Amino acid sequence: LIAVLGVGNLSVRFDPLSDSSARIGARIAAAWRVSEAAVTRPRQIELPVQYGGVWGADLGWVAERCQLSEQAVIELHASARYEVLCLGFLPGFPYLAGLPKALHCPRRASPRLKVAAGSVGIGGSQTGIYPCASPGGWQLIGHCPTPLFDAQTSPLLQAGDVVRFVPQ
Repeated sequence: LIAVLGVGNLSVRFDPLSDSSARIGARIAAAWRVSEAAVTRPRQIELPVQYGGVWGADLGWVAERCQLSEQAVIELHASARYEVLCLGFLPGFPYLAGLPKALHCPRRASPRLKVAAGSVGIGGSQTGIYPCASPGGWQLIGHCPTPLFDAQTSPLLQAGDVVRFVPQ
């Protein structure tokens, strides 16, 4: 049984030839009871961001779309407190809730084939940070030099953490 937590969903992978639906249901229910008892204290994490320039290829587009100056986009993005909803898409990629409504932007119509590790982007009502180079379709506004993922250690961020971006 492999469970993958998402934003608003839980995917469960299992072999239906080896496990009955009743047994899988019982295992999920047992895991749910344990998870309800688990209480974690969110960590407050500040991450540096270099906004604009070569790192923020879409900052001008976001500013124009939102009818703000580039500086206002930066100030608004950095003023918010973001909650890590979950990690996904890539190992260590944080889906961050709390993006000010004035900065909500659609994803790119055509994803980039390569987004640099550390890129900070906006996708819909969320912001996120690419932990490694990969394809991606979010609007890029800056770069965070802090490594988010190393295969030898736990990811830097975890669900429930609170993140604040500090412009550099």
